[in-house]
Amino acid sequence: MIFTIAACNERPVSPNPATKSDSVAKPANGASSPIEIRLTEQQIKAIDLQTGGLEQRNLRTSLKVNGKLVLPPQNQAQVSSLSGGIVKSIRIKDGDFVRTGQVLATLQNNEVVQWQQDYLENKSQLRYLEAEYTRQKSLRADSINSEKTLQQVENELGVAKARQTGIRTRLQGVGIRAEGLTPETVRSEIGITAPIEGYIHHVNVTMGKYADANTTLFDIVDNRALHLDLTVFEKDVHKLAIGQKVLFTDANDPLHDHPATIYSLDKAFQDNQQAIIAHAKITERTETLLPGMYVEARIQVDKYEALSLPDAAVVSSGDDHFIYLETAPRVYRQVAVRTGASDLGYTEIVPLSELPKGARMVTKGAYYLLSEATKGSSGE
Repeated sequence: MIFTIAACNERPVSPNPATKSDSVAKPANGASSPIEIRLTEQQIKAIDLQTGGLEQRNLRTSLKVNGKLVLPPQNQAQVSSLSGGIVKSIRIKDGDFVRTGQVLATLQNNEVVQWQQDYLENKSQLRYLEAEYTRQKSLRADSINSEKTLQQVENELGVAKARQTGIRTRLQGVGIRAEGLTPETVRSEIGITAPIEGYIHHVNVTMGKYADANTTLFDIVDNRALHLDLTVFEKDVHKLAIGQKVLFTDANDPLHDHPATIYSLDKAFQDNQQAIIAHAKITERTETLLPGMYVEARIQVDKYEALSLPDAAVVSSGDDHFIYLETAPRVYRQVAVRTGASDLGYTEIVPLSELPKGARMVTKGAYYLLSEATKGSSGE
């Protein structure tokens, strides 16, 4: 009776098949095989999935410092005139690129007319004195005139030469070439020229305005000479060396790394702090970097490099870490990895299985793939 009752209570149990997900392809040989996720075009567009290659980056041995973008004094200029005048023309505008010697504006100043007149008169007088000196010297050789007469002419000649040099220098200061000056070329306008090559930062004059002498008329900056001034504290100074590579980001674009190279180290501490300034030259051309910007930088203090991916490419489930390998169009395989150092938006990875050469990894949208893989393995 006991065996009969037991046999009657037993009910057949039918297997509960796992729910099949359209986006997860399960391996046929068990859970230990790689998980692959298949997506549709609509899914890829919806999550904005992106792929990229593995990169060799120096993450583990970088020194984090802060700094500022600065412009050397020889690459910025405030343009003024040695003589005042009324603004007759302005030939540039804010943001224009100018070259050394280019005329930026013209001023009308009647005083320069007198300078040119003085130069021409003195030039004529100088020719006369030179001829007179030659004649008196010849007469003195024949003992016809006195030594005093020769000395007097020689003195007048020296004064005229000195005056000529002074007037020429004054004319050159306002952009007038004295060598080609004739009575027909005397003019009242002077040109304001650019002392350096660069971009017009600010125009401080308007048409018809009287510009005083030595007043700043234009500001010019040459941002191509921008460099980094990085503050390094005493405990890290021994790690620095000229030639070390630097990666830095600015506050406006923290995901974009800019390269630089250290070219100089200060030999004394800064005022009021135990730190020196490391100067680094920027090794790329960019219009987004401006003087005065604060930056965060990583100085690579040795040559250790590691495979890395953007932080968003590495996802975690418990203590496990995964990346996703693109094996075919819209097909992505889950790959287990160990993670290392994280810095500058990148994470060091060590794949637990060999990756094919030139592998394309998911760099954006990895969390969605992890969610799909989790649903497939849990039967949701």
